[in-house]
Amino acid sequence: MTTTTPAPPVAKSGADRPKTAAGRVRRRLNTRVASLVSIVIAMLWTLPTFGLFVSSFRPEQEIKTTGWWTFFTDPQITFENYQDVLFGRSSSAGQLASYFVNSVVITLPSVLFPLAFAALAAYALAWINFRGRDWVYIGIFALQIVPLQMALVPLLSFFSQGVSVGGVQIMPAWDLDDEQRFIQVWFAHTCFALPLAVFLLHNFIAQLPGDLMEAARVDGATHPKIFRSIVLPLITPALAAFGIFQFLWVWNDLLVALIFAGGGNEAAPLTVRLAELAGTRGNEWQRLTAGAFVSIVVPLIVFLSLQRYFVRGLLAGSVKG
Repeated sequence: MTTTTPAPPVAKSGADRPKTAAGRVRRRLNTRVASLVSIVIAMLWTLPTFGLFVSSFRPEQEIKTTGWWTFFTDPQITFENYQDVLFGRSSSAGQLASYFVNSVVITLPSVLFPLAFAALAAYALAWINFRGRDWVYIGIFALQIVPLQMALVPLLSFFSQGVSVGGVQIMPAWDLDDEQRFIQVWFAHTCFALPLAVFLLHNFIAQLPGDLMEAARVDGATHPKIFRSIVLPLITPALAAFGIFQFLWVWNDLLVALIFAGGGNEAAPLTVRLAELAGTRGNEWQRLTAGAFVSIVVPLIVFLSLQRYFVRGLLAGSVKG
């Protein structure tokens, strides 16, 4: 009678066994339970937005008397809410069409200016050697801790009174009115965004291979040529990631726009008018639902269009090789 001994357990190969803590966490998150939990969280997170979308098409009386989920048992659809908030003629109506245009005019330059200036500054701080470079970088990094609210009054004084030293007027007041106030909002958003933008882009650009830069210099490429032909294509994900954050911040901003653009329809964005739509008692629900959904359409389109760049920008630099 022969007996067979059980075969020893086969050890997992290096390819099957996670080597790092991040790998082990990633493997646990790829289970069915984790996927199910993620789906449930995504549905719960999206449910309020879906309810807002459904309510924006319901009549005023239905919105104020029943919940949005009753739409499925008694569906009633109207477009009066959108017509009212976009093109309403009364002062209490929305009239969001002009404010929508103002938001676009404010947001696009407020995103492009910080991206352009920060990319140039980040490249200079990463790959150009000059005296005091490290101190400049530390100073830019330190500006991130300055609260936005503390800079509003000095910046507003800069616009309205100019700059004077010892009684000598160095820079006159801007004295901008109506549509010219867009310039003040662009300037403010650019100043507030530059410290973080330079910091993020510098960390990204500094990780580019040094051999690539040296090879370009050997071929006779100057710094503008290197920046335009090599650096810009490589940092596109980082630019897109920060661009999305800045776009969402500027589009949803109320404080800066209200201070530097005023409350008139000449330069005020959507957020200012949406705050007014709430009324003193906040009972204009049918207008608020339609106006709120109008305000989130553009950021949603921008995010979905640049999502692949956004993910690449967030993951860039997380691994080497």
